Amino acid sequence: MKIKRIETAYELAKEQYAELGVDTDAVLEKMKEVVISLHCWQTDDVGGFETPDASLSGGGIQATGNYPGKANSIEQMRQDLGKVMELLPGKQRLNLHATYGEFFGKKVDRDEISVENFQGWIDWAKEQKTGLDFNGTYFSHPKADSGFTLSSKNEGIRQFWVEHMKRCREIGAEMGKQLGTPCVHNTWIPDGMKDVPIDRNGYRALLKKSLDEGYEKEVSKDYLKDAMESKLFGIGAESMTVGSHDFYLGYAIKNNKLICLDNGHFHPTEQVGDKISACLQFVDEALLHITRPVRWDSDHVVTLNEEVQLIASEIARNNFFNRVNIGLDFFDASINRIGAYVTGTRAAQKAFLIALLEPTKKLLEWEENEHYFERLALLEELKAKPFGAVWDYFCLLNDVPAGENYIQEVQQYEKTVLSKR
Repeated sequence: MKIKRIETAYELAKEQYAELGVDTDAVLEKMKEVVISLHCWQTDDVGGFETPDASLSGGGIQATGNYPGKANSIEQMRQDLGKVMELLPGKQRLNLHATYGEFFGKKVDRDEISVENFQGWIDWAKEQKTGLDFNGTYFSHPKADSGFTLSSKNEGIRQFWVEHMKRCREIGAEMGKQLGTPCVHNTWIPDGMKDVPIDRNGYRALLKKSLDEGYEKEVSKDYLKDAMESKLFGIGAESMTVGSHDFYLGYAIKNNKLICLDNGHFHPTEQVGDKISACLQFVDEALLHITRPVRWDSDHVVTLNEEVQLIASEIARNNFFNRVNIGLDFFDASINRIGAYVTGTRAAQKAFLIALLEPTKKLLEWEENEHYFERLALLEELKAKPFGAVWDYFCLLNDVPAGENYIQEVQQYEKTVLSKR
């Protein structure tokens, strides 16, 4: 796409938005606050590198498809991540799971992992001038096969996972300390029951006990932010999920933790966009996992849809950028993984751009004066405004391919890199 054409289209778009009282130059400056944490597991189908042939199993998680070009080593993963970041405007972070450490050919169980196993990632992040986030991995492990980890009634198993959590927090804190930006440490567990349980309370009491033990060591929020992620149900845990939204929200409020909202982890009629302002009345910060739940928690590649737009709009309308940590969570192995990565991330970024281009002051004025027809009409007219021209200019300013030009970049990367694996 020619630079002159992009600049001309932007100037025309700028005039249209100015008529609504929106300063597009200021919006592009505000986009610097939209920092998205990229989920590393899109590059390798949530496999990780605990063992040379590591593959996903258990926990109700599954990446479908077998498209060629999967990252089979940390070196290949970093190469792929570098390419992804080349094709994204704005700022990004990287979100790691505990199974993505460097284990140097040794068997390092999850209650034994340490900063040593992630120092390579910290050094990589320094080179990239970016931050890291971190997740404990409570699935794909023999001690998770019973369906219970932090809520297990087997004390040995429970303590194993508590130790894993403690070590993950230590690793995350060191990431934040070395990189000078707080690491968001997220905890999600698959614990639950396939059929109707009798002792829901007992399992939740154990989960609370485990969290209390895991969080016992105080860590400065300058280095580490602790989050917890709920789920409605999982495969093999259809009748009861120990870590429900009610449980974690209560715990987060009482203990000043972050609540993680994954828009694939709720009933299809619930909207995470509606939950953001509700939760932020009672917790200081929240964490988002933006995904596309085609059939509940199917983790499809994010697209620019109404659900994602509501999430972005709620954050932009209330200027919650310093209170909401934006992350992604999807994994598609049926198409080019790098293309999926870039497409999904750019879709999320577009949603935030559209949200910031909204004449919120005018819409709010009509709303408070009960001019609901006018509010609805303008919201509809905004859908036809040339936000794409502003997006292309945003890409141009960030020296990344505008419009559909990134498709060719991904195709070339597949030809020269992915096809040779």
